[in-house]
Amino acid sequence: MSAAVSEPAVASHRARLTRGLAAAIAEKGYAAATIADVVAHAHVSKRTFYEHFVDKEASFLALYSETSDELLRLIAEATARSGAPWDERLAAAARAYFERVAAEPALIRAVLIEIQAAGPAARRLRRDVQKRYADLLRALSVDAAAEEPAVHALTPALATAVVGGLNELMLEAVEDGREDRIGELADAAIELIRAALTR
Repeated sequence: MSAAVSEPAVASHRARLTRGLAAAIAEKGYAAATIADVVAHAHVSKRTFYEHFVDKEASFLALYSETSDELLRLIAEATARSGAPWDERLAAAARAYFERVAAEPALIRAVLIEIQAAGPAARRLRRDVQKRYADLLRALSVDAAAEEPAVHALTPALATAVVGGLNELMLEAVEDGREDRIGELADAAIELIRAALTR
C-alpha cells in the first residue's frame, strides 16, 4: 500500500468493503456472493479489496468482528452506568443492543444467518463473541447480586444459555422476515435475563 494513502482513507476503504460485503450477502447469501459483488457495492476496485483482505472469508470475519465489537461496546457502556440500579442498567443495555440491531437489518441478517456458512474460523469467532457477551452478562449479575439479596449471580454455563436464548430470538425474527421489528425483542430479553437472575 502506498505511503501516500492516509490512515482515514484506508479506514474508509475498509469500512466500505465490509459494508459492501454485507450488502452482497443480503442480496445473494454468503456462498453466492463474489468479490466482484462486494467491490461493486463498495464502489472500489478489486485491487483495493486485496489491499485489505486476502479473500472473502477474511472480509466476512472482519465484518462479523467489527459488528460484534460495536454491539458489545454498547452493552458494556450501558451496564457500566454508575449510580443506576442494576435493573435500569440491564434495561438500558438490552434496549441499546436491540435498537442498534434493528437499525441495520441487512447487516444483522448477514452476521446472524450467514456466520454458519462461512467456515470453521467464522464459527470459532462466533463462539468467542458469544463468550464475551456471556461474560458481560455474568459481570452484571455479580454486581446485581451485590446490590440485592434476591438476585443470584449467573454461573458461566447459565450466562451462556441466556445468551443462546437471546440469539435464538433474533434468529427467529430474521428468518421470519421481521428484521425491522427486532427492536421489539428488548422487552422479552429483559424479562428473560431478570428471570435468570431471580430464579
